[in-house]
Amino acid sequence: MGLVGVQENGKGEMALSLGNKSKYKRMDSELSHDFDDEASNHYNELERKKSIRKYVLACAIFASLNNVLLGYDVGVMSGAIIFIQEDLKISEVQEEVLVGILSIISLLGSLAGGRTSDIIGRKWTIAFAAVIFQIGAAIMTFAPSFQILMIGRVLAGVGIGFGVMIAPVYIAEISPTVDRGSLTSFPEIFINLGILLGYVSNYAFSGLSVHINWRVMLAVGILPSVFIGFALFIIPESPRWLVMQNRVEDARSVLLKTNENEKDVDERLSEIVAAAGMSNGEKNEEKAVWRELLSPSPPLRRMLITGFGIQCFQQITGIDATVYYSPEIFKEAGIENNSKLLAATVAVGVTKTAFILIATFLVDRVGRKPLLYVSTIGMTVCLLTLSLTLGFLGHGQLGIALAVLCVCGNVAFFSVGMGPICWILTSEIFPLRLRAQASALGAVGNRVCSGLVAMSFLSLSRTITVGGTFLLFALLSALSVLFAYKCVPETKGKSLEQIELLFDNHNEWQGSEVEMGDSEHLVQKA
Repeated sequence: MGLVGVQENGKGEMALSLGNKSKYKRMDSELSHDFDDEASNHYNELERKKSIRKYVLACAIFASLNNVLLGYDVGVMSGAIIFIQEDLKISEVQEEVLVGILSIISLLGSLAGGRTSDIIGRKWTIAFAAVIFQIGAAIMTFAPSFQILMIGRVLAGVGIGFGVMIAPVYIAEISPTVDRGSLTSFPEIFINLGILLGYVSNYAFSGLSVHINWRVMLAVGILPSVFIGFALFIIPESPRWLVMQNRVEDARSVLLKTNENEKDVDERLSEIVAAAGMSNGEKNEEKAVWRELLSPSPPLRRMLITGFGIQCFQQITGIDATVYYSPEIFKEAGIENNSKLLAATVAVGVTKTAFILIATFLVDRVGRKPLLYVSTIGMTVCLLTLSLTLGFLGHGQLGIALAVLCVCGNVAFFSVGMGPICWILTSEIFPLRLRAQASALGAVGNRVCSGLVAMSFLSLSRTITVGGTFLLFALLSALSVLFAYKCVPETKGKSLEQIELLFDNHNEWQGSEVEMGDSEHLVQKA
């Protein structure tokens, strides 16, 4: 009976039960389908972001290849000059001119680079720089005399001037705000990599005959610029330059390739258009760029002091003298064998390259100013200690060890702050309409100071001793600490257009930094 009842009642109940089960199955199926779609979309979004990061990274690497040339020249010339002097029988003054002329002449490339990049674009200026350098390097390789060597050196200097000026500007203009600091430090990384390769090349080819070895050392420097030809098929034009040419849709296309968040693209494009003075089809007043730079408004004057000042301080603290003449410094400390001298310079190159990588990791996490303080204070201590070591410890083992340690320490502190941040700040702080040529002006200051230091180091060392020369560098480095405190704003996490507004009121930027520091301190206490 009970069984029959179950069956009788069960028809409806079972139908209901089956209906419920079917409904649950449909709901489960729909939920599973929605979950799969969501997971698939999330996976696709992650893959798209990874692809964009790789693309932007590739652009930064290729744009920085010209900087390898500068670094390689600095590193290789420190050793090659020993053999050039022996082969071509040049005097000490000719040696100073040969070493320093590249920095002086590169200012021509830097000056012309700003205007050239505004006309033909950032991308093709990078290519133009590589071609000029290749011609100069080829002439140097086959030079039969000091005069022909100088012609090649002049052309190489012009090419390097173009490359040094344009790389940080291009990278800053294509980089997402969150990664701009680390990516814009790539040119400095590649300069350091070039220096290391130059030192290794010196050591590797020093065993060849005197007539051949320095030529091979210089010829190897052509190789990095060859890769720039391949880069032209990969890297896009700067979106900010495209906007300046009224190619707004092309700029939007580039921003979509270089920004992880598609929602930010239109917002960034609007900021760029407004900054370029093209919002609502209107142009900024037609005022010549150089006239504006030579008679600047108060905000622009503050930008120029910051940008030009930090470029000059980067060089007058003696970094190029340390790198170009490291064999001379180690010889003064007591190392006499050429092979040991070149081996010691390799240690300097390895240190310099290692610490620039640390800076790349920290610059968008810690900020520009903290790294700048650590860098300038550390350099001051190392330069002062090196001066005292060379002046008072003589040629003993302790003196040699301390000299090598101080030189490595100096380049380490330089690479962790002053080296990359100098170029990062110069590419960040200027308005779009002035950025290329104002950055060129900063690069000119950098190259002039570099050339003056390189061309006067040997003569100055003969006059006031090597120790006295480094005491002078230490004093200038101490001044750079004060300059960083008074004249450099924190730009971490701000768009290029927001950074421009910082300079409208100098007191406001200092006040905002204090408030930010206070808030971070309060968060830590809480």
